[in-house]
Formats: sequence, structure tokens, C-alpha cells
Amino acid sequence: MSCPREEREALERVLVGPYGVRAEDSAGRLHREEPCSIRTCFQRDVDRITHSKSFRRLKHKTQVFLQPEGDHYRTRLTHTLEVTRLARTVARALRLNEDLAEAAGLGHDLGHTPFGHAGERALNRIYSGGFKHYEQSLRVVDLLERDGRGLNLCQETRMGILHHTHGAPDDTREATVVRLCDRIAYVNHDLDDAIRAGLLTAEEVPEKIRRGCGERNSERINSILLDLIANSTDGQIRMSEEMQETFDFFHGFMYSEIYTNPVAKGEESKVEGILGVLFEYYAAHPEALPEDLLGVVEREGRERAAVDYISGMTDSYAMEKFGEIYIPFAWTVK
Repeated sequence: MSCPREEREALERVLVGPYGVRAEDSAGRLHREEPCSIRTCFQRDVDRITHSKSFRRLKHKTQVFLQPEGDHYRTRLTHTLEVTRLARTVARALRLNEDLAEAAGLGHDLGHTPFGHAGERALNRIYSGGFKHYEQSLRVVDLLERDGRGLNLCQETRMGILHHTHGAPDDTREATVVRLCDRIAYVNHDLDDAIRAGLLTAEEVPEKIRRGCGERNSERINSILLDLIANSTDGQIRMSEEMQETFDFFHGFMYSEIYTNPVAKGEESKVEGILGVLFEYYAAHPEALPEDLLGVVEREGRERAAVDYISGMTDSYAMEKFGEIYIPFAWTVK
């Protein structure tokens, strides 16, 4: 008798079209494992990422606004969930593998630093080896999770994570969908948060965006996704020329008016100082690092281990460790 995994793999031969990746055709894992009797390999990747420590930490990592006052601003976790839902929607409509798209979407930002892209830029300047969050995301799933054993994900999931920012010629269509949905998600929800924060009003959003995509967050996302799905044919994942032009304008507007806005980014100058002193301390005191990073110290050196530790911190934990190390505590005489 067939097991549930084999039944699902048989179903994928119908549901997943010629341009998608069927689980039974996966290139496999870094280290061979016996297949699960219940889940396909990509479903298993989804579960491994969802249950990882680095995934849980995303709820306390900045998306765009540093320590916003309010419960409804996006965090790195809510961003990840929004990207993943968009990717599954597009993958289903285009008869791609939803589970692979979900796995890559859930894992794409696991290597992001505290304090959002400000933290990424700071570590890139501080560390001589350079730092890119997408490379760190792959490092997390390959080397750092599960006390240094890694998650041992499928090759397709790994490459979807690594290439979610820039892409590569040999990407799966699922990886391309995740990369596009990442951009679609963040420009829309960051605009929504910017309006909530009072950086601009809905009426100040350029007419080109309002006319081409919609007035509200849900309208904008729906318009872009419908266009992407309707114009993706013959294995090419793309928008119409008109929508692509509008989206590029939208993307540029967000960078010029929000991502570099002095009000929104007013506290970012402090980020490099905080991460810089943490880096100096842990590079000089590797004994203060968690035990599971001692292997990194031996193989790749103190600085690499310090970067791994700091990049995995949440915003609040980075502040806490900074305070423990550099701010004197009050004391009393008994």
C-alpha cells in the first residue's frame, strides 16, 4: 500500500505543471535522509523552518520602523508570512509547487539582522568578510540551526532562500515567485505602515501608484498579483509592461520617500555603534559566545562567530546585551 507521501507525490504529477518542481524530482538534501512516510521533502522543509529558533526570533526583529509605538506595524515575521502567502497564491495559480514556494518564503529572511537593513549595513561595514542577509539566511539553515547541525533542507529550498534578493539564471520558477512576492509584499506593507506612522497621507501617494495599483493596500496587492499571474506564460514569470513600469516607479518612490526618510531612519545612526561595540566585545571574548558557536570559532575564527551571534539577535536582545556589557548597573552596600 502507498503511504501519504507517495499519494501526495502522485497528486503532484497532476497539480504541478511542466514548469514546476515536483517533490519526487528534487535534487535532494546536503546529507541523505530516509524520506518521511507522511510528508513530501518540501513539506518537511516547511516544518523544519517553522519550528526553528531563527524563525521564532523574527517576531522581534525590525522590518522598517525601529521600535515603533503601536501593535500593528510589521515585523520581520509578519513580513515573512505575507511573502509566503503571496507566493503560495501565485504558485497555485501558475501550477507550480506551493510547498516549495512556501518553504523558500518562510526561510528567506532567517539570516536578517536586528534593526532591519540598518543592522545589515552596519555588519557589512564592520565585518571584513562582508555581510549579506540572504547569504546569512543560507548559512543559518545549513550550519547554525539545531546547535550547528543545520536543517539539511532540499537544494531547491536552499537556492530559493539564497537567491531571493537578486535571483539567478537557473532558479526554479518557485524561487522567482518568492523573489517577486518579497518585493511586492514589502513595498505595499511598508507604504501601509508609513501612512500609519504619519510619514505621508494616502492622498500624498503618487497618482501613478493609486491609478495603476489602487488606493488601499489590499487593492494594490490584488492588482499586482492578478497582473503577474495573467502575464506569466510559457514558464516566464513576469508582469505586463505597464504594470512593471508602475511597480518600478512604486519601488523607487518607497526608496526615495520612505526607506531614506530622515524621520523614519532617525535612530539608525545609533545602530552601527551598538553592533560595532558588540562585535568588538565578542570577537575579543569568544568565551562569552554560546557553546554551539565554539565550533565556528575553531573553523572560521572569532569574528565570523561574533557576526553569526549578533546577526541572530532580536532588537531587544541586542540592546540587552549591549547594556549588560557597557552600561554599569546600580549597586548597593549591604
